[in-house]
Amino acid sequence: MAHHHHLPPKATKLFSTPFREKPDPKQKFSLFRLSLLILLCFASASFLKLSSFSPPPILSSSFSNTSRTHSKYSNNSASPPPPPPLPPPPPCSSLINHGPTTSNSITNLLCCDRSHFRTDVCYMLGDIRTAGSGRRTILLVGPSQANKTEEKIRPYTRKWETEIMSTVDELSLRPSPASAAKRCDVRHVAPAVVFSTGGYTGNVYHEFNDGLIPLYITAARFAGEVVLAVVEYHEWWFMKYRRILEKISKYEIVDLRRDKRVHCFDEMIVGLKIHGDLAIDSNLMHNGRSILDFQSLLTAALSSSPQPLKPPPPPPPPLPATTHHRLHLTILIRHHSRRLLNLPSILHLAHHSGFHTTLLSPKRSTPISHLHRSLSSSDALLAVHGAALTHLLFMRPGSVLIQVIPIGLDWAAETYYGEPARRLGLHYLAYNVTAEESSLSKVYGKNDPVLMNPKLVTSKGWAETKRVYMDKQDVDLDLKRFGKVIQQAKAHLMRIKSKKNIN
Repeated sequence: MAHHHHLPPKATKLFSTPFREKPDPKQKFSLFRLSLLILLCFASASFLKLSSFSPPPILSSSFSNTSRTHSKYSNNSASPPPPPPLPPPPPCSSLINHGPTTSNSITNLLCCDRSHFRTDVCYMLGDIRTAGSGRRTILLVGPSQANKTEEKIRPYTRKWETEIMSTVDELSLRPSPASAAKRCDVRHVAPAVVFSTGGYTGNVYHEFNDGLIPLYITAARFAGEVVLAVVEYHEWWFMKYRRILEKISKYEIVDLRRDKRVHCFDEMIVGLKIHGDLAIDSNLMHNGRSILDFQSLLTAALSSSPQPLKPPPPPPPPLPATTHHRLHLTILIRHHSRRLLNLPSILHLAHHSGFHTTLLSPKRSTPISHLHRSLSSSDALLAVHGAALTHLLFMRPGSVLIQVIPIGLDWAAETYYGEPARRLGLHYLAYNVTAEESSLSKVYGKNDPVLMNPKLVTSKGWAETKRVYMDKQDVDLDLKRFGKVIQQAKAHLMRIKSKKNIN
């Protein structure tokens, strides 16, 4: 027998016929109260749940940023960011100073550093070939050369002197496809340094300042493993400086003008670096070398010893028995201008001051080893301002240099020889000639600007300075005044010898 769940009659009627009959108003009101009661119960339960909820702590901004970054990286972990682009090639100056590094991956390069007011220097890397037949062209051979620019350079260190630079051979450094280049006649394993012996070559100051010292600076990083290629090669120059050049390079010199063969290199520097007047800046040099290291090279090259010597050079040879107790003074003699008119009196003064004197008159034909031997064994050097003072490079640290400075030449005397002497550790004494001691006092009136205001004359340029003060001036020294300088030199040398005896 089936069981039925019985609902109250009103309820049964309400749910079974909702659309057929109009509900009773009292029933409608009861249904509304029931719905309202259910809604209030639900709202109370939600309020109790919210009041028991504790929010999470607020994250710090740094952690939040890190989380976002990590999330971004995680989302892209399947596709990591692309690698950074390859760095640009190092500046040309860096390649000239240090060469390419293993990380550069440079195989074919032509660039020039024209930032220095004294010199331009170019750098080549790759298949480098001289054009042969004495032509003034050096080729960089390789594919895809169309976008590379030809460079022109005069490899000499007087860039600012337009007139003298116009006499120096100009080289063309030219990119070239292999089809247009001649095959190699000589393949060199060592890199090359190309320079000119034109310009002022023939003047000893310029031979060292514009040539040999810049060559040492530029080639030092190769430690002898470098070929010297010369524009405007002079046989007399090579014979004069051969022993020095052999300390800079282990290889035969290439004469680019006369050698018709095609010489091939993997690396080349065209032009020379220069730091200043008879100067080497150790901060710019490989292994911090200085002018004292160049002086050491001169000693090694020009001394009679077969082994390289470290500074200081060997002691001077013993003097004759009658003069062994005297200090040794060398005087450089000039014959055409800026002569010492009272030389016999100066010799007499030096003798009575305790000096043994030697006279030197350097010529182009004078063996440089002879000059080195004389000056490296001297305690003091006396000379009127001029190119021969360049030989101060041969003097021992602690020795004395006395420069006689004619009127109008103060700046040149200090810049070209005074400052270099101090850098070499010499005791430098300047003797400035007065108007009365200058031969110009017999040519110009005592109130003439040539005597009274030399700066007015020298401000007109080097040509006027040379014409008036360099080429037409001799000196007659005031012995009383000059004697005080001789005594200063002697006092310094005696202090040096006294310290050596104590030690």
